[in-house]
Amino acid sequence: MQELTLSSKLKHIFSIPVIISALGYFVDIYDLLLFGIVRIPSLKALGLNPDTDGTFILNCQMTGLLLGGIFWGIFGDKKGRLSVLFGSILVYSLANIACGFLPYFPKEHLVYQYAALRFIAGIGLAGELGAGITLVSESLPKNLRAIGTSVVAGFGLMGAVVAQLTVELAGGWNISYIIGGVMGILLLILRVSVSESGIFKNLEHKNVSRGNFLSFFTNRDRLIRYLKCIAVGLPTWYCIGILAVLANQFAPEFGIQDISPGKAIMWAYVGVSVGDLMSGFISHALKSRKMAIFYMLVFTLIGAAIMLFGNTNTETRYYFFCGWLGLGTGYWAMFVTLAAEQFGTNIRNTATTTVPNMVRGLVPVMILAFDSFKTNFSVVESAAIVGAVVFGLAFYSSLTISETHDKDLEFTE
Repeated sequence: MQELTLSSKLKHIFSIPVIISALGYFVDIYDLLLFGIVRIPSLKALGLNPDTDGTFILNCQMTGLLLGGIFWGIFGDKKGRLSVLFGSILVYSLANIACGFLPYFPKEHLVYQYAALRFIAGIGLAGELGAGITLVSESLPKNLRAIGTSVVAGFGLMGAVVAQLTVELAGGWNISYIIGGVMGILLLILRVSVSESGIFKNLEHKNVSRGNFLSFFTNRDRLIRYLKCIAVGLPTWYCIGILAVLANQFAPEFGIQDISPGKAIMWAYVGVSVGDLMSGFISHALKSRKMAIFYMLVFTLIGAAIMLFGNTNTETRYYFFCGWLGLGTGYWAMFVTLAAEQFGTNIRNTATTTVPNMVRGLVPVMILAFDSFKTNFSVVESAAIVGAVVFGLAFYSSLTISETHDKDLEFTE
């Protein structure tokens, strides 16, 4: 393969598909994490319980992500990556705008109305990352895929930071929802300039089954690859879904007066953004997706252990460790890219969209396990038990999954 010049590499890395996918993921993360950030103030303002009602609404959003991942994954392999990028952003943008008007909804059954809107938003949010990473992976030269997808995730994940700052500056949690929805509608207009993946266009002329979700479960080798991809990503949402979103539950255990989940999420995603940019270059330097993920997992595990058992007795220290965990779990883009590279073009978008949403969809399971352990153990011990299982699965999968660095993606299952 001919060696690309520096200017040619930069042209590929900052091409229209990469830029638009990065902007899309930015809006996606803003809207995805906004409920976690405004959970307490929004539920208190609506006269709902931040803990029980908040957990129910969060679980509805994550369930929407799980089901939406399957829908958009199949849709993207049948109709194209761009179809998902247009459809998904329209769904979650309208749902978020509706959330901004919740204070004016009838008070009866308000918790179910809020949950329904977050469920719909979850369905929409499920399509953005997978379609974007698939499009970028299929559009860039294979030796630049890791860097390109890292740029998408590294910039996109800053949406969490902007979400926290918007909540603080907008003057109302509901205004933040409306801002997120409007950003999505504006991005929808920009996406008119994006072209479909050439690899997908070539597939349209082949007589091959596309978007068959059940095919992951009808072949042993394919199923193992699929499950390992999911397991690799579990620590990312363990750190966000339990240690950051539920940060206020750890405050009494650590003797801290109060911990803001919004700030915990913000600092975690500052770390994730930096980590995602780094992960692509680490993978590029090591010429290995597996080892880049493995080393970042080790770094994350050390941070989680110190956070839970190392005298985290101030709010500042807690936020510091959230940043540490974010930096370590910044292999998110690498993990999704790994999923894209594991499977053929005819089910690639299905894999790349469902895998991260299976991870997100397992957050309610992790929270359920966390809550059940709290009946016999402390909050810290319960988090540690869940973490031990999650990290164990991730380490095993990262070491045994197939290496995909520089793999040619023009193949079918």
